[in-house]
Amino acid sequence: MTRIASTSAPSVRFSVALVAWACAFTAAAQPVAVTPKAAEPATLKANAGMARALPFANRQDFEDAMRGFIGTVPDALVTGTGPRPVWNMKPYDFLKANEPADTVNPSLWRQAQLNAIHGLFKVTDRVYQVRGFDLANVTIVEGDTSLIVIDPLLAAETARAALELYYQHRPKKPVGTVIYTHGHADHFGGVKGVVDEADVAAGKVQVIAPSGFMESAVAENILAGNAMNRRSQYQFGTLLPPGPRGQVDTGLGKALARGSVTLIAPTSTVEKATEERTIDGVQIVFQLVPGSEAPSEMLMYLPQFRVLNMAEDVTHNMHNLYTIRGAEVRDGNLWAKYIDEARVAFGDKTDVLIAQHHWPTTGSARIVDLLKKQRDMYKFINDQSLRLLNHGYTASEIAETLRMPASLEQEWSTRGYYGTLRHNAKAVYQKYLGWYDANPAHLNPLPPVAQAKKTVEYMGGADAVVARAREDFKKGEYRWVASAMSQVVYAEPANRAARELGADALEQLGYQSEAGTWRSAYLVGAMELRNGVPKIPGGGSANGDTLKAVSNELFFDYLGVRLDAAKAEGKTMVVNWNFTDSNQKFVLTLENSALTHVKNQQLSGADATVTLSRATLDAITLKRTTFPEAVQSGQVKIDGNRAKLGELFGMLDNFDLMFPVVEPRK
Repeated sequence: MTRIASTSAPSVRFSVALVAWACAFTAAAQPVAVTPKAAEPATLKANAGMARALPFANRQDFEDAMRGFIGTVPDALVTGTGPRPVWNMKPYDFLKANEPADTVNPSLWRQAQLNAIHGLFKVTDRVYQVRGFDLANVTIVEGDTSLIVIDPLLAAETARAALELYYQHRPKKPVGTVIYTHGHADHFGGVKGVVDEADVAAGKVQVIAPSGFMESAVAENILAGNAMNRRSQYQFGTLLPPGPRGQVDTGLGKALARGSVTLIAPTSTVEKATEERTIDGVQIVFQLVPGSEAPSEMLMYLPQFRVLNMAEDVTHNMHNLYTIRGAEVRDGNLWAKYIDEARVAFGDKTDVLIAQHHWPTTGSARIVDLLKKQRDMYKFINDQSLRLLNHGYTASEIAETLRMPASLEQEWSTRGYYGTLRHNAKAVYQKYLGWYDANPAHLNPLPPVAQAKKTVEYMGGADAVVARAREDFKKGEYRWVASAMSQVVYAEPANRAARELGADALEQLGYQSEAGTWRSAYLVGAMELRNGVPKIPGGGSANGDTLKAVSNELFFDYLGVRLDAAKAEGKTMVVNWNFTDSNQKFVLTLENSALTHVKNQQLSGADATVTLSRATLDAITLKRTTFPEAVQSGQVKIDGNRAKLGELFGMLDNFDLMFPVVEPRK
């Protein structure tokens, strides 16, 4: 789920964020230096309490994670063309310590140790996984004459390395089929590391995906892609160095690879709710689960091997109903139903359950138990959040009130390493009632800076607020201190004392967080309060693969997002667009500071008509040429008033990736 691209046509800058959370990792040239501090007494106490509360003596997951281990390469090292490796587990050697660092929640430490296990693993006869070479797993099924590769990771480099590791230990059959379980980039981005697109085009390799895959791969993120990219830096801690006072784990996997994200369009899609296919002698039953963890997703059952692949719908943690990088809220009730459908259909026929993250579960009884508990986790969050909101509880009150039942709270597989009960409960509220809590005082409050200035004034001024907050910090009231110092920073961005104390509070919250995502968000926030927003150079990182997934309709929708309404005030124009390769025609209309388009039409009285191929538009987007150069070379033909086109592009806004998050914009 991937990167940012900027182009001009002549001044158009088209951001392609195929799956926004991945691109932030590749954008940072070097981690920004931070000055982390030690754990405070309140953090030591909180983490010690967590160590006593959970069944750490249960080592079943570690046994499961090592079962079937065949081999690996030192540190799972994958080099790239740049100065830094694409993937390297060496920086996580600190996790080999016998005891958790006191700056890491011990439950997260345990998950981080499990996610640090890497190598090639035998799941069962003819079914293998490479784990720990990227955020996700790649699953390899041996057909009669070829390999079936399920979810080729995030980057071509890591996918290639994973396949090479497999070939070191298994017969070198060619890859004949690639299957994408869903449209997040950590599950398709490495496809060109395992197959050649020319072989796909020639029919030598097939690519199978769930219905709606290509739309899902871009639509969730592109229109808000720049904001999602920035927020992803917080969710994944991509600006933090690995370490006991830095990035430890995402909860879902160790980290995001830094390599080349690629995409090959499916040659076939699964359209029926349940669909059976035989691929090179391997029977696969596909179960579509749209709207669960992704808008387009599918599970699969391999009856010959009694293996159930739950994609990303059942993993060894609580997943997100709402992801803090930003995305549409997911339906916990629907998610639970899909899990139960899989349990009923395949549970008693399954010996091994795998997923495209984490490690397998073996034994029918254990598998059914896992499916039930994962089902009930999402159902509980959905139903109990709805129960409380129907009692009039607000989102924050629900998050503060709701507690998992003891039967689930003691289960490692339902712990909030990636999603959390608090923010998932708020997601249910958001899904059904939206942002407004019905209190009229909250209907139209002051904007953040004005609100902060008045609040700090009422509290006796910044110095008084900071002085009181220091006392609360000593008491371990970090949530309040972080909130109070945020108000001071918004009122007085240059107030160093407030920035430092706010950073200290966020840091302690990070050290206490069980969720890898929350830890990263807190620590990145602390880093930016201390050091300011990192200076990361912009630049295009989209490629032809990602642009192929962007339809012409979505391209024009995104132009509308980029329209600066103030610059467009009082202006009107109509531009015909004619794409020669697809024969698609559009009328693009500017009126009332809104840019709209209609497909399959051309207007005879348009201000201008642009004729070009989509390949030419992509070349302009990728800065391989410019709009004027394309016109001069004959790749673009403009009939009518050319100046109107330039005027339109001059109204389009550009987005800065590194906008401020923990301080007001200047």
